[in-house]
Amino acid sequence: MTKKEQAALEHEDAMHLSLSRLNHRLDKIREGGGAKRIAKQHANGKLTARERVAQLCDESTDFLEFGAFAGYEMYEEYGGCPAGGVVTGYGRVHGRLCVIVANDATVKAGAWFPIAAKKNLRAQEIAMENRVPIIYLVDSAGVFLPMQDEIFPDKEHFGRIFRNNAKMSAMGVPQIAAVMGSCVAGGAYLPIMSDESLIVEGTGSIFLAGPYLVRAAIGEKVDAEDLGGAEMHASVSGVIDYKCKDDQECLATIRDLVGRMPQTILTNFNRIEAVPPSDDNNAILKVLPEDRAKPYEGRELIAALVDGGKFTEFKEEYGQTLLCGYARIDGWSVGIVANNRQVVKSGKGEMQFGGVIYSDSADKAARFIMICNQKGIPLVFLHDVSGFMVGSRSEQGGIIKDGAKMVNAMSNSVVPKFSIVAGNSYGAGNYAMCGRAYDPRLMLSWPSARLAVMGGAQAAKVLLQIQVGSRKAKGEIVTATEEKELLKKITDRYDAQTSPYYAAARLWVDEIIDPRATRSWISAGVEAAQFAPTEEWKMGVLQT
Repeated sequence: MTKKEQAALEHEDAMHLSLSRLNHRLDKIREGGGAKRIAKQHANGKLTARERVAQLCDESTDFLEFGAFAGYEMYEEYGGCPAGGVVTGYGRVHGRLCVIVANDATVKAGAWFPIAAKKNLRAQEIAMENRVPIIYLVDSAGVFLPMQDEIFPDKEHFGRIFRNNAKMSAMGVPQIAAVMGSCVAGGAYLPIMSDESLIVEGTGSIFLAGPYLVRAAIGEKVDAEDLGGAEMHASVSGVIDYKCKDDQECLATIRDLVGRMPQTILTNFNRIEAVPPSDDNNAILKVLPEDRAKPYEGRELIAALVDGGKFTEFKEEYGQTLLCGYARIDGWSVGIVANNRQVVKSGKGEMQFGGVIYSDSADKAARFIMICNQKGIPLVFLHDVSGFMVGSRSEQGGIIKDGAKMVNAMSNSVVPKFSIVAGNSYGAGNYAMCGRAYDPRLMLSWPSARLAVMGGAQAAKVLLQIQVGSRKAKGEIVTATEEKELLKKITDRYDAQTSPYYAAARLWVDEIIDPRATRSWISAGVEAAQFAPTEEWKMGVLQT
């Protein structure tokens, strides 16, 4: 066995270990509020959120869940909030790709935490920008009152959901809402602002104020069924369009409604018959070293991702710390911009550090991004970036100017963009590679990802210098042992904040995925993007 083959096996073993940790955490999250609350849901004649999603989607198709780690290790003072108390993702209904949002009533009765509102807004954003149907399976007790100040009044808070309902309706984005449990207070507007609404007899209820609040407010005694039950809303108020006897009939009715929708493709992206990257399904697990500081060949990562391993490289010998070129993913034609972590020689004979964006690589990437926009080819960004090159030579060479070109071209892109954080995503490199702030249609990370302003070691040393300097300025003595302990404390805290789980908990990335699933996610993303029109491509002012 060669050294390269041995290294590949070591990389694969390390990635399998990371995936084992990922799947263990996902299994725990998918338990929702736990076995007792699931049993209570069943005893009340209700399916759980995940059971509802499974029955809604076509058999033998994958539900691509995004936001599973929302709220991960957050809200511990309230007992946690698995998946943010709501399940979201792409699912196929009668062959049609839909965004699905399902409240998990086993988690705090489906109450909305701040992260739940953010997650719902992200699901709506995905539906809006791709013009795909969105289905709400409603079962929520409303806003989580102990945190109402973080969810109610601001622009990106709870009220934005209903504003989006109205905007999507005007855009022609189909919305179907099924009330399968509680739907109270402001949340009552969501199903009624959707295009069509359903309610389940006996378990579904909609009202602005429940029986107890009505009695306290106006002295009226009324039970939940008369106030907002299925029979009343179906026959008296006319609020609901379809009354269903149970969850199963409700989900079957939704499937029927979706099956009648026409599909109109507005942007016809190029696609041919797909072929796998290679005969080795695990090839993509064998490329990245566990030590994120070690170099590797970026072209090998691309080859393990794209159809037939074929990559038509743009300016192959120029600006080699960024790889640009055309490939196919699941048959779709895409443009790829990927960081190359190999140490390479520039055209001037100088050595360039892998994973760093230099002036020549930024200039190349800007031009390639513009060409993809001119041709109407979706863009895929593969992150493993340390940032832009620093130092007097780079500054004098105009690194800021060339970096700005790349950011400008990427920011003004009108083709669908997809970001995959495979390794490091640090500093302005995250921005240039289409980080969250730049509206990728999907932003996904592998378990090997790291997101931060800078690497942990560098950041910890900077923070240590600041803290030690502050203490010395006050006349305090800092021993070598204290300094070492302080460095470890700072490093541990910073490393925890660079973890992909920390990022996914706050929805800085849509999901942490198995690298082998990357092709499926990108393929679904491009398929969804077909249903939205492409804006006219324009560029801002570029310094030359």
